[in-house]
Amino acid sequence: MRVNAKLHSMIIGTIIKNKQNILYGVSLALLLLLLKWAEWHFLIINHTFEIYAGIIALMFTCLGIWLAIKLITPKVKTVIVEKQVFAGSDFVLNETELSRLRLSTRELEVLQLMADGLSNQQIAERLFVSLNTIKTHTSNLFLKMEVERRTQAIEMAKRLSLIP
Repeated sequence: MRVNAKLHSMIIGTIIKNKQNILYGVSLALLLLLLKWAEWHFLIINHTFEIYAGIIALMFTCLGIWLAIKLITPKVKTVIVEKQVFAGSDFVLNETELSRLRLSTRELEVLQLMADGLSNQQIAERLFVSLNTIKTHTSNLFLKMEVERRTQAIEMAKRLSLIP
């Protein structure tokens, strides 16, 4: 306790001795603060247009960056592909004839859609391919099945149990 009282009296004694110096330092700090505030105030008043132009330029820069990111980012599209499911439990695909004719899965899909009565354009839209691709598949089917028309291909495919 005695040490604290002694320390306290030393601090008060030092403050009293240096009262003038402390007041001078505090007044200089307040004057410096006032001058800085005035400088800042005049800076804003004298350069108002530049400050507003800078803020607008910053906003347009941010808008440009945002727009560039939106335009560059690839858009993801979801495509739903409908697969033909053979109805009826009594239909069994003839794998031996399928392998003998060497029909691809896509050609078999085209053949099934032809049997459903779809045109080449409708088949292309359903399978998400071009019309020329469907024509190529159709001509490959005709060559492999040794037929000349769609009706002949459908009849032969039903007879060989390739489609229901």
